[in-house]
Amino acid sequence: MKCPFCGVEDTSVIDSRENDEGTRIRRRRRCMACAKRFTTYETIELRFPQVIKQDGNRVEFDRNKLLTSFRRALHKRPVTAEQVDAAMEHIIQNLLGSGTQEVQSRTIGKCVMQELYTLDKIAYIRFASVYRSFEDIGDFQDAIREVQASPPIDKK
Repeated sequence: MKCPFCGVEDTSVIDSRENDEGTRIRRRRRCMACAKRFTTYETIELRFPQVIKQDGNRVEFDRNKLLTSFRRALHKRPVTAEQVDAAMEHIIQNLLGSGTQEVQSRTIGKCVMQELYTLDKIAYIRFASVYRSFEDIGDFQDAIREVQASPPIDKK
């Protein structure tokens, strides 16, 4: 760490303390050249990949858009907020863990569909109707057959 007073890069940490939430570290440092002290703060920086929309535009990942997708599909369905939070967290962790700088919006949509499939089949079909752009009743029938053909999932 470079000293803000003399510019020398030889500094040492005197004291480190974490905040109550564990999201930030405060460090007291001393410059070995001029002996002046200063404080630095270390915080976690999460970089979500950019989302590539169907039209080719790139936008920042928006957690609220993800939540809106779940809320619309799960409207008046017997799924708890904790279950939705866990599903969203699973998707977010997969995005962060992928290490990629860009992700197709379709890929995020597939992840939402997978999570909805395990949470609630009706919500899955609702989301699929928009995601897959259902055009007629046959598309709904295909999705229903797909859900009916799958083995039952234990919701414990």
